[in-house]
Amino acid sequence: MDGAGLRLNMNVLDYGILALYFVTVLGVGFAARRAIRTSVDFFLSGRSLPAWVTGLAFVSANLGALEIIGMAANGAQYGIMTVHYYWIGAVPAMIFLGIVMMPFYYGSRVRSVPEYLRLRFNRPTHLLNAISFAVAQVLIAGVNLYALALIMQALLGWPLWLAIIVGAVIVLAYITVGGLSGAIYNEVLQFFVIVAGLVPITVIGLVKVGGWSGLMDSVRDSKLGEAGLHAWEGTGSTANPLGAHWLGIVFGLGFVLSFGYWTTNFAEVQRALSAKNMSAARRTPIIAAYPKLVIPAVTVIPGLIALVTVKGLGAESGDLVYNNAIPLLMRDLLPNGVLGIAVTGLVASFMAGMAANVSGFNTVFTYDIWQAYVRKERSDEYYIRIGRIATVGGVVVGIGTAFIAAGFSNIMNYIQALFSLFNAPLFATFIIGMFWKRMSALAGFWSLLAGTLAALATYLLYKAGVVHFNSDLEESFWGAGIAFVTVAVVAAVVTPLTRPKRAEELQGLVYGMGGVDLKGDVLAGDQVWWRSPVLLGAIALVLAVLFYIPVF
Repeated sequence: MDGAGLRLNMNVLDYGILALYFVTVLGVGFAARRAIRTSVDFFLSGRSLPAWVTGLAFVSANLGALEIIGMAANGAQYGIMTVHYYWIGAVPAMIFLGIVMMPFYYGSRVRSVPEYLRLRFNRPTHLLNAISFAVAQVLIAGVNLYALALIMQALLGWPLWLAIIVGAVIVLAYITVGGLSGAIYNEVLQFFVIVAGLVPITVIGLVKVGGWSGLMDSVRDSKLGEAGLHAWEGTGSTANPLGAHWLGIVFGLGFVLSFGYWTTNFAEVQRALSAKNMSAARRTPIIAAYPKLVIPAVTVIPGLIALVTVKGLGAESGDLVYNNAIPLLMRDLLPNGVLGIAVTGLVASFMAGMAANVSGFNTVFTYDIWQAYVRKERSDEYYIRIGRIATVGGVVVGIGTAFIAAGFSNIMNYIQALFSLFNAPLFATFIIGMFWKRMSALAGFWSLLAGTLAALATYLLYKAGVVHFNSDLEESFWGAGIAFVTVAVVAAVVTPLTRPKRAEELQGLVYGMGGVDLKGDVLAGDQVWWRSPVLLGAIALVLAVLFYIPVF
């Protein structure tokens, strides 16, 4: 891909804003270093952060390249239907995580998601999940790195390989130095930078196309047509831009893919585990749901603006691929100064996403692979050192996987394929194990393995042309659904043939078995009604439903 057509005319002011941001990020990393005494400080911020910090970090960790570049690409490709990824494909699962699942994670004092599986099932299940999670995080880190490199290539005209390495070095510096606190405080900063960078694109873009009504008229005249303006209309069949039936949207995306992502993706859950008490941990994903409701305003709407203002958008290769919707708008719409903020916002978003992957990877590698199976019973300093080495290793491998991501024209399709492969079987194993106390340790291992293989088989058969789906995204909805059903069937078959765990081993790990204390560490201010996780969650759900009404 030739970056010349995308070169942004940045001036000294714009570069100054970008440089200031890099200095701040590294400064935050070094400031966070002073608080690191133990491995829990490095990997989980010493479990000391307030809910608003962890809540914003929770959103920000998800506001990576995928979200911004990918969702704008989807907005241009599929239209308003992209909001499903937010209002049914994120918010309900985030609320479920806060109200139902956080008590088990935070209450059982596990340090990672795979560690929960070791306590609930057995070591083979734990190792299988730890390895698959580590692989997934490195693959996804590569996607964020690739997106960061694309931006740097477009701005500075650097070759792709150089941009990939420079981006990797900066992320590496602040995590290796500051651990999770360095990542989390930077994510809060990044949240505001990202929003400040993206809002001008939406505002100036809407002014240019004649406001909301002008945008709707232009979309009607575009290749999406009227169908591009509705979220649910036409989902009774697959004759809609997304090529998805409402059943696939509700079960595949709304249930399996989104619950699988939000409730078992340790890169997200880690943000809540670093909260200062149970109430703050439960509120973390729920606080995050509120910004999540309105993020389509800075991702989906710019996608639609790009569709109607950028001639020829949607090419298979070159500058006009859907992934470039946001960079192209920045080139066409933004004056200097604002451009610097927008570029900084984009760079911030990829760094936040990559930092989330890498900090999740180094924790799971250190606690769940190295400490559990390679070197047990070593000192805390030793494990912090291993964590720092793992960070370097993860970033180096991420540089390699960035080149895999470069082979996809819409990175969102790639990422959804990864999710259906890694997250869906894990979520199914988890949710069944959390609510069905009879499920045995062996059933946990075999169902997780079978579910992963089923999702892989679905993907490979689709790629080989044996099985037909309307779009890559439809394949990932189905792959996720098939993985879920496979796990459930295998669990039901294997469990009666094997011995269950004793009741006292399951306390605090399985629903209804006791051992979870919601009130033990409550602080005085947490009792007020507006801090109730259930109330906050219910309001967010109602808003998600109301938001659908104008675009039904």
